[in-house]
Amino acid sequence: MDNLNQRLAGAVSHFWRTRREQEKAHKAGTEATDRGRRQAVTGGAQMDGVIELMCDILIDSGLPDDTVFHRRQVTIPGFYRPTKEWDLLAVVDGHLIASIEFKAQVGPSFGNNYNNRAEEALGNATDLWTAYEKGAFNDSPTPWLGYFMLLEDSPDSQKPVSVKEPHFPVLPEFKNASYAERYELLCRKLVRERVYNAACLVLSQREKGMDGDYSEPCKEVDFQHFVASLEGKATEHKNLYDRDQLD
Repeated sequence: MDNLNQRLAGAVSHFWRTRREQEKAHKAGTEATDRGRRQAVTGGAQMDGVIELMCDILIDSGLPDDTVFHRRQVTIPGFYRPTKEWDLLAVVDGHLIASIEFKAQVGPSFGNNYNNRAEEALGNATDLWTAYEKGAFNDSPTPWLGYFMLLEDSPDSQKPVSVKEPHFPVLPEFKNASYAERYELLCRKLVRERVYNAACLVLSQREKGMDGDYSEPCKEVDFQHFVASLEGKATEHKNLYDRDQLD
């Protein structure tokens, strides 16, 4: 897509501006806005800019627009649980093509939230891959699985964090690593261990992010690589479909 970086900047700006408006609404204290705030904490409309950008990328890569799902019809079977709702799905002719989880974390509570995010990422992937291996998605070819994280760039996320080692030493890369570094390690390991096909880590400061400012600390898990991998999957499916039509 043209202007990919500009569109990501727009999605980052949407995240921060939506969050600011939701926080204002929450302070107003009405029942309706409080419901909106609770939805915002789980992600909701804050990440819509990024999700809609990825939907456009899939469609521009050749998938029909009625095969890309966001908000509605995003439930698929699991193996360790009955179902799981993903943030974005591509399902073509009964075949699961792609599934993506979008997450964000804003301070100050980076500690517990980091552990929860890591457990979610691993659990969701394990559930999906096992369901796939057991035939839950009919005769789908191997699906593409992606993980996107937007993290607040702040002193709290950048400062070194100590670890407890009462019985055994932690892996050396985690010692004195900040939460930003831990998220980078998480994303890189998710890809290198083939838990996800691609992962993306974007950092953004609260105030500068209002204008779309962001950074990418690791090229291996930057947005360009994430998009290229997803485009490759969508193009592969389109080429196979076109070939089958000719046959």
